[in-house]
Amino acid sequence: MRKLLMTSALILLASSGWSAEVKTGGSKMIEVDGKYHVWTKRVGHGPVKMLTLHGGPGFPHDYFECFEDFLPQHGIQFYYYDQLGVGNSDNPDDASLWTVARYRNEVDQVRKGLGLDHFILYGHSWGGMLAIEYALEHQDHLKALIISDMTAGIPAYEKYAATLLGELSEADRNTLAKYAAAGNYDAPEYQQIMMGKVYAAHLLRLDPWPEPVARAFAKFNAKIYNTMQGPNEFVITGNMKDWDRWADLPKIKVPTLIIAGRHGTMNPDDIRRMGSLIPHSRVVITEGSHIEMYDDQERYFREILRFVKDVESGKFK
Repeated sequence: MRKLLMTSALILLASSGWSAEVKTGGSKMIEVDGKYHVWTKRVGHGPVKMLTLHGGPGFPHDYFECFEDFLPQHGIQFYYYDQLGVGNSDNPDDASLWTVARYRNEVDQVRKGLGLDHFILYGHSWGGMLAIEYALEHQDHLKALIISDMTAGIPAYEKYAATLLGELSEADRNTLAKYAAAGNYDAPEYQQIMMGKVYAAHLLRLDPWPEPVARAFAKFNAKIYNTMQGPNEFVITGNMKDWDRWADLPKIKVPTLIIAGRHGTMNPDDIRRMGSLIPHSRVVITEGSHIEMYDDQERYFREILRFVKDVESGKFK
C-alpha cells in the first residue's frame, strides 16, 4: 500500500511539473582526487555556460557575486567554484596539495563533475593563471577563454610590482624594506603602507570595499597563499615563483579575451603583449584596478558580454 501511495505521489508531482530530484539551488559538491570535495553552484539557466576560477590562491568565490547582476539576464549560466582548501570546499591540512599542477587537474575534475564541455572558462588573477594552464592542457573542451588581470609569467609580474612600489615615498620604501629584510610582513607599520597605500591604489580603488570583497578577504586561506605566492601581492616567494608561460601562449587557439585594469597590478604592456601572442584574442584595458569588476564595473561587464555575444554568434574577430 505504501509503495502504491509513493508511486501515485510521484506520478502526481511529475504531472504537476515537479521533479523527484532534490533541489539545491544549484549547489553541488564534486569529488576530487578520489577523497576530497569541492563546492560549486550554478547561477542562471541560460544556454551559454561559464566556469569561473577565483583568485588568490586561497581567495574564495564570494567576490564574484556581482556577476549575478550582469550575466544571467544575458543567457549566461555560470558556475561558482571554491577551489580545494578554500571557502565552502574541504580544507585538508596538507601543504603538498597546493601546487599549480594539482589545481589544474582539479579544474578538469570539476568540469567532468558538472558535465561541462565546449564551455567558456573565466579566470581572474591567480584564476587567470590557472585558466592559462588549463587551456594549454585541455583546450579541446573549451569554447572560449577569458583571462582577467593576469600576466603570463611571474618574473614579468614581479618586475612591474617593483615599479609600482617605486611610486611610494622614499620613507615608505625604506620602511617596507626594513620589515621585509626581517621577514616581518605582518608588522602594523608594514601592513599600514601596503593596505592603506599600495592596495588602495592598485588592488581596489573603492572605499569602503564592497561587501562581497570584504567577506572574501575575511575567509581567505593564508596558508595556501603563502605556500604558492608568498606574504603579499608584491612579494613572491612561493612555489609558483618561476611560473612562466609566455613561450606557450601561441598554442592557445580558442577565442580569448584578455582584460585588465590600467591601475591594477599587471603591466598593461604585458597584457597587450599577451594579445599579440594568442592568435584569436581581444585585449581590453579598463580604467579599473586589479579587482576591476567593481571599480570599473560597467565597462568590465560590457566588454565580457560583447565578447561572449561575438563568440556565440561566430562573429568574434
